[in-house]
Amino acid sequence: MILYGDEEKQKNIEMIAKRIEICEKCPLNLTRSNAVPGSGNVDSPIMFVGEGPGADEDALGEPFVGRAGQLLEKMLKEYAKLERKDVFITNIVKCRPPQNRVPTQEEVKSCQSYLDGQIIVIKPKIIVTLGNTPLNYFTGESKITQSRGRFFDWYGNIKIFPTFHPSYLLRNQSLKKGSPKWYAYLDMRIIGIMYRALKQGKSVEEVTKTIEEKIKSLENAGGS
Repeated sequence: MILYGDEEKQKNIEMIAKRIEICEKCPLNLTRSNAVPGSGNVDSPIMFVGEGPGADEDALGEPFVGRAGQLLEKMLKEYAKLERKDVFITNIVKCRPPQNRVPTQEEVKSCQSYLDGQIIVIKPKIIVTLGNTPLNYFTGESKITQSRGRFFDWYGNIKIFPTFHPSYLLRNQSLKKGSPKWYAYLDMRIIGIMYRALKQGKSVEEVTKTIEEKIKSLENAGGS
C-alpha cells in the first residue's frame, strides 16, 4: 500500500486497510489473493473511486495497476497534468469479483464502511467516479453516458464528478468528437483544472460553478 501526505491520515488509512485485509464479510474473501484497500495521496482534494480490483490488482494488492490503470495514469499525466501520487485511488469493493463481474449489492454493502471510512479520513472535496458501479453507489444514476461531466451533491458538501472507467475506454478506442474516449480526455483536463484550483484554496462551490461553464465552453470548442 503506497501512501503520501499527512502522517496521521496515513496511519488512519492503514488502520482501515488492516481491517480490509482480514475482512470476511462477504464470499469474495474466499477467492481473493489480496485485498486492495487503495493507494495515493491522503491530502488530495480529489479521490478516484472505481468498481473493483481486476486480476493484476488482486495479484499485487494495489488498485489500477493493469492495462486500465496504465491508461488512467497516462490520462492523468497527459490531460490532467497530474501524477498518480497526487490523488487517492480506491474502489467500491476491495476484493476482486470472480471473472471481473459487476459486484453484487451484498458485496458493495459489505465494503461500505471501509469506503466511508476512507472518505472521512481523506476529506476529498470532489470524488471522481469511474464507471457505472460507483456512479450508481454515489448518485443512484445508472448511465454514465448521461451523467459524465455533471456534478452531483453528496454528504458533507462533497461533489461527485462521474467519468468513464478506463477499462471501457480500452474497448472503445475512437477519439472522434463525442466518443467516450474524447469525453474522458476532456473530463481529465477538467479534473486537472479543479485539482489546482482546490489546492489554491478556492471553495468547492466556486470551483464547480466555474467548471460547469468551462465544460460547456470546451465541449462547444471541440475540447481544444
